[in-house]
Amino acid sequence: MKAKKAIQPTRRDLKFNPPAERIHDWLDGGVHFTHMMNTMSLVIPVGERFFIDAVRHYRDQITDPELKKAATAFIGQEAMHGREHDDYNELMFQRVKGSKEFEDSVTALLAWARKNLPASSRLSATIALEHLTAIMADGFLTSSFMNEKSEKHYGALWKWHALEETEHKGVPYDIYESVVGTGPRAYAERTLGLLIATAIFWGRVIPAHLSFVRAEGKLGDLEGWRQFWRVGFGEVGFLRKMIRPWFSYFKPGFHPWDHDNSHFLKEVESHSAPWQAKAAIPA
Repeated sequence: MKAKKAIQPTRRDLKFNPPAERIHDWLDGGVHFTHMMNTMSLVIPVGERFFIDAVRHYRDQITDPELKKAATAFIGQEAMHGREHDDYNELMFQRVKGSKEFEDSVTALLAWARKNLPASSRLSATIALEHLTAIMADGFLTSSFMNEKSEKHYGALWKWHALEETEHKGVPYDIYESVVGTGPRAYAERTLGLLIATAIFWGRVIPAHLSFVRAEGKLGDLEGWRQFWRVGFGEVGFLRKMIRPWFSYFKPGFHPWDHDNSHFLKEVESHSAPWQAKAAIPA
């Protein structure tokens, strides 16, 4: 097994209080890509709880004390992400018809998976979805557009989430290799997990996103869709730039830290400091 990057995640208790009146247009004043990000947010709290359960199931089987410590910190970080996105998502429920029903449908799907899939498959799904999250996080951190064109509170929340996803991106993968293994069966399960998880994720997110844009009366707004293309696939390319790193997961011997973007973590404490839960929240 290859040497892993020695990064211990840290649980941070932050509060962002994003303004309700900007829930629909916080990214560069546009509805279309804002609601793509909002649709992803609706998946996050229930997804994070699924990840927590998958890791917690195996925590007592971890023999490496540093990895066990990292697993506990991973659980703490994911719990904080879920809490902040719950508050964020409440603003969607108030604004957009059908958003609560979408979240409920994801909750039901993951409840089925928790009940019917073996523990190793649940952990495989976790590391697959963490891979998707990690490459999205890297895309956010490397995009001046996503950072500079976001309303301050929403942008700070997504950047914090991206930084912590980067910080802990190797933890569930290391747990998988520790408790499931690295042989052909483990490789088959983890790669199949990514194929299935990706299909289900986008199969759920895309129609929900379209329904939310329709609820805003913007489904036929061609200029809005032109801007969506620019951000997603064109000049900014937030979604386009995910494609190549997505395929890296299929490399035998893959590890999330093959792409070393740890330099971003130099920002994590300075970025977090103004948003500490007990500190005064910036206006």
